[in-house]
Amino acid sequence: MKGLIHPSARVHRGARLAADVAVGPYSIIGEHVEIGEGSWIGAHVVLDGHVRIGRRNKIFHFASIGAPPQDKKYAGEPTRLEIGDRNTIREYCTLNRGTTKDARVTRIGDDNWIMGYVHVAHDCQIGSNTVFANNAQLSGHVHVGDWAILGGFTGVVQFIRIGAHVMVGGGTILRQDVPPYVTVVGNPAKVFGINSEGLRRRGFAPAAIEGLQRAYRTLYRSGLTVAEAQVALGQQAETTPEIALLVDFLKTATRGIVR
Repeated sequence: MKGLIHPSARVHRGARLAADVAVGPYSIIGEHVEIGEGSWIGAHVVLDGHVRIGRRNKIFHFASIGAPPQDKKYAGEPTRLEIGDRNTIREYCTLNRGTTKDARVTRIGDDNWIMGYVHVAHDCQIGSNTVFANNAQLSGHVHVGDWAILGGFTGVVQFIRIGAHVMVGGGTILRQDVPPYVTVVGNPAKVFGINSEGLRRRGFAPAAIEGLQRAYRTLYRSGLTVAEAQVALGQQAETTPEIALLVDFLKTATRGIVR
């Protein structure tokens, strides 16, 4: 393993690295860090605190992974950051640990593409196969579903939930929850239909996309209240199972939804 760790890197003797993990120049890896096989750590990266990183991840230069949360109430409790497999985390990203005010863990799934200068704050829960473009910024306690895409300079306030397969345009500010499948953009954010192109690229059948477009019209164009729309959507889910994800999301939305 020593041959894969640059001589200038500082790896605590208590850290647990798989035998084939590569660590670049001047990187610092703390005592409570665990890194799975096939992962690559670039130059000047800092991995701090209780951090568990899975297999075949790539973390680029100057990233800060697992630092204490930027929360004035945090008092040094042993919280965690967990990262799954095959993620790409580009330059200058900051991913913070959780707090005792939530699940005590910030969690990132598998196969995510996280571009430069992205911030993922404490207690965020990120799914898999997401894309965060440059400078996307997540406040604490944000949940992001699988396959969501956040454009560059997206800002998300605390406790917001972003559903699966959502497309968020660049420069958008999110202050309300975003239901699955929709496209949103702007400040204030507004919805602009279903993310049809993204769904096609992921193999959704034409009939499923047509059903989701009908569901969108029910939720946003029918004049129904959200509660009334949920009843109608529940019926539509009987013939278009993909709508069930939207129904479940609306049942737990607590911040209102982007209109």
